[in-house]
Amino acid sequence: MTALLPQVQSFLDPATSTYTHVVYDHAGGRAAIVDPVLDFDAPSGRTAHTRADEVIAFVRAQNLTVDWVLETHAHADHLSAAPYVKAQVGGKLAIGRAIQRVQGVFKTLFHLEPEFATDGSQFDHLFADGDTFQIGDLTATAWHVPGHTPADMAFVVGDAVFVGDTLFMPDVGSARCDFPGGDAHQLFASVRRILAQPPQTRLFMCHDYPPATRASQAMCTVAEQRKGNIHVRDGISEAEFVAMRQTRDATLAMPNLILPSVQVNIRAGHLPPAESDGHHYLKLPVNVF
Repeated sequence: MTALLPQVQSFLDPATSTYTHVVYDHAGGRAAIVDPVLDFDAPSGRTAHTRADEVIAFVRAQNLTVDWVLETHAHADHLSAAPYVKAQVGGKLAIGRAIQRVQGVFKTLFHLEPEFATDGSQFDHLFADGDTFQIGDLTATAWHVPGHTPADMAFVVGDAVFVGDTLFMPDVGSARCDFPGGDAHQLFASVRRILAQPPQTRLFMCHDYPPATRASQAMCTVAEQRKGNIHVRDGISEAEFVAMRQTRDATLAMPNLILPSVQVNIRAGHLPPAESDGHHYLKLPVNVF
């Protein structure tokens, strides 16, 4: 019997170059939503659900039951819409177990309220490396793929891998490793683990930052990455990769939305508790990062 291959619908948020993916077994079946995006206007501090509503509309049009809302990591470039998506269409909100380490680091850096828990309890489920779970008729496996951050996960579903921020398209390369707990040696090992999958395996990106010569793309294959990735194609050694990554990372500016994003995303997409006036506030640390 031929294994059931997942169906995937991808949605681009142009403002942050982020892809949200809906992976499902069949129309009328079961689904998972990977990395949903909350619209956030930094100058005004206002949020909206335009991108998330596009995903929700697709789920409803296909008559899908959402089993999971999956975060590949605590993103530094966009705010998560996971709580909104969960409220609209259901699903267990899950991330990797190492989020606890990330929460501990950023609780200190942002001087968060003492009550903020660093045990991952804001999420419904914490995955360990190798955990398997079901998306309807599809069997999925969670892989711990640290390097970009300590808590990055990839989700393997049939012939599809949702790689988070480990890899970008071949002409863009790989993710930075200079955030707290990042490690270029670990990222190299994580990428090689992913690229050990069969050549035809589909790799779904969390981001694409395309050159002017092409449009944004959500997916490529293992074969394409091994042949052409400018940072980690076959033949590039770990030492070469680490040296490149460390040199390049030293030149990169911080992501535009890192300060609001991390504060929200370590809370599983929730805003900090409202203060006495009923409003939510995000902190802006001065001379910290």
